[in-house]
Amino acid sequence: MTVYAQEEKKKKIKLTIEVLPQTLPPAKEWAFHLDLWQHPSAVARINQVAHWSEEHWNLLEDPMRMLAEAGQKVITATLNKDPWNNQCYDPYEDMIFWTKRANGNWDYDYTIFDKWVYFMMELGVDKAINCYSMIPWNNEIHYKDEKTGEIIHVSAEPGSKEFKSLWTPFLKSFRAHLKEKGWLEITNIAMDERSPKDMKETVALLKRVAPELGIALADNHKSYKEYPMLKDICISYGSGFEEADLSFRKKNGLVSTYYVCCSHEFPGLFTFSDPADAAFIGWYTIAAGLDGFLHWSYNSWVENPLIDSRFRTWPAGDTYLIYPQGRSSIRFERLVEGIQDAEKIRILREKFTAASDTEKLQKLDAELTLFNSFEKPDTPCEQLIQHGKQLLNELSRSK
Repeated sequence: MTVYAQEEKKKKIKLTIEVLPQTLPPAKEWAFHLDLWQHPSAVARINQVAHWSEEHWNLLEDPMRMLAEAGQKVITATLNKDPWNNQCYDPYEDMIFWTKRANGNWDYDYTIFDKWVYFMMELGVDKAINCYSMIPWNNEIHYKDEKTGEIIHVSAEPGSKEFKSLWTPFLKSFRAHLKEKGWLEITNIAMDERSPKDMKETVALLKRVAPELGIALADNHKSYKEYPMLKDICISYGSGFEEADLSFRKKNGLVSTYYVCCSHEFPGLFTFSDPADAAFIGWYTIAAGLDGFLHWSYNSWVENPLIDSRFRTWPAGDTYLIYPQGRSSIRFERLVEGIQDAEKIRILREKFTAASDTEKLQKLDAELTLFNSFEKPDTPCEQLIQHGKQLLNELSRSK
């Protein structure tokens, strides 16, 4: 390699590259369950185009393709108005439009929802559709009244008369629509950090009206213990599944992941975090026996993300991992690096298990114990990761 620098003599450097006799499969085939929440509305605003216009769909392709190539498994969709009550700079634009007809019947327009799902699936994201939410953060939903032409806002607290009367006809319609599309088995009604009381009412209604629908929950109350068969459970880093619960979920093919957010100093995905934290995430996932990782936003951009990553009460960078127009970031690339390492570990484990190579399995498992911690390790994170990579390379040299 020849290096040129201004006002310096050119320098030639000889590099040796070792190509290991192993192949990492395409990202679509990775087992790691990556769930970074997408925010299509932020793409429209930052590019100053109309929501769901042809320009909007074209501009969504670069960032969402980057996400698919990172191994994303979940499509983030919405059921009614902004499920998080505008906790980001941009509110989530509706994907399903509710109309109450003059005769009292309901009409649900799934056009945008369907187009979004097809769009993401064509990019390779097709394992799950997580739909937020029957319990939005302010319990408010809205619909168009055909008689008056007005948008009606209703507070529908779980368990209330309004909650049951509004969600029951929708769930029946949604179930039928998903079945027609062939998406029923992969769709979850998703909730984010909702109280045990609200979860109890919501799960009861779902089981009664549309039991075929899956349920996903980002859980900070250990509610999963009340509902062991919830299809997709994500708990906060540092909480930890109890061993018996995690074993049960694995045996039943249920997804068990974890998340970090503004309350976690480590492992951080902030713009000021040590980049090694992002790579640590993949190593911790497989060391803890979990299926994957969730982060509450992939691209919820602040007002001007290329200038200032701070936003209200959240630490800088917490709301997004990439930048507009398909620009990556160090933390996103290192997150992908850690996921790739986790996949390498999975592949090697399967290989050594099939060959009954207990010596190599023991070496690998001993290394992983260094990453299975609820706190920041005493050893610098980058040092831990580089040591782990050296072992991976060593174990990968023989076919």
